[in-house]
Amino acid sequence: MLKKIISGGQTGADLAALDFAIKFNIPHGGWIPLGRKTESGKLPLKYCLKEMETRDYKSRTKQNILDSQGTAIISRGRLTSGSWLTQSFSKIEGKPNCHINLINSDIFEASLILQSFILENRIEILNVAGPRASHDPCIYFDVKSILEAFLYLIFLDSSQEDRIKELLPANPFKEDFPETKDQAVELIAEELSLKTKAHIARLDKARIHSLYFGWLDYLRQRVGLDSGNEILFSRLGQGMDTQAFTIEDGVMEILKSLQVYLQTGYGLKIVK
Repeated sequence: MLKKIISGGQTGADLAALDFAIKFNIPHGGWIPLGRKTESGKLPLKYCLKEMETRDYKSRTKQNILDSQGTAIISRGRLTSGSWLTQSFSKIEGKPNCHINLINSDIFEASLILQSFILENRIEILNVAGPRASHDPCIYFDVKSILEAFLYLIFLDSSQEDRIKELLPANPFKEDFPETKDQAVELIAEELSLKTKAHIARLDKARIHSLYFGWLDYLRQRVGLDSGNEILFSRLGQGMDTQAFTIEDGVMEILKSLQVYLQTGYGLKIVK
């Protein structure tokens, strides 16, 4: 299991990796040029990157390679500019690197390549690189999808799927869709068994992806995100990049809040 994701904070591939890490409670970091410079302006402080003493992108690229155990470079076509430099630095420093060319691989194939690369090299700190958004407007969604598909493969390999689904509410529900995140959390919590509440409350936050993949379809349907519940969706996405925010991201926001909500009353309980 990955212990940390790092990147250079640039738009596109870098940002997708950081947003993926934040979504799934995976520690993240990396180095960014002085002033937290990106092509779209200053990188928000919610991203836990360290500033270099220089504005030079090359120095940042090299430092992220040195601080990781391997680098995955995801692009469409041959490597150019910064991505090519990333691969070159990796070879010079003797660090494992993997170039995933999306012209030759679809999302699922790319996730299998990434999984093999990480397992074969026993990578716990992964550096993710690729083109910026201005060079490839679709790369953000591609990289995020590949990383999520990779995490899903890990979830399947852990043989947790059936056990997680057993925790789902057994009774059918009515279409009383909530309009706020708090309402959604209270509605879901009300339908869970005591055992399930305690399980979620005590679950390590870094393992919340097991609930996400096991409950994704249920949660999307239960709160009406699959049925056009635009009020809830817009409120879940407040303060976030509306172009990048998805229904799946909204589900995770609810799930994280559900865990916090349940920890108050069930975090220390032992259920036999």
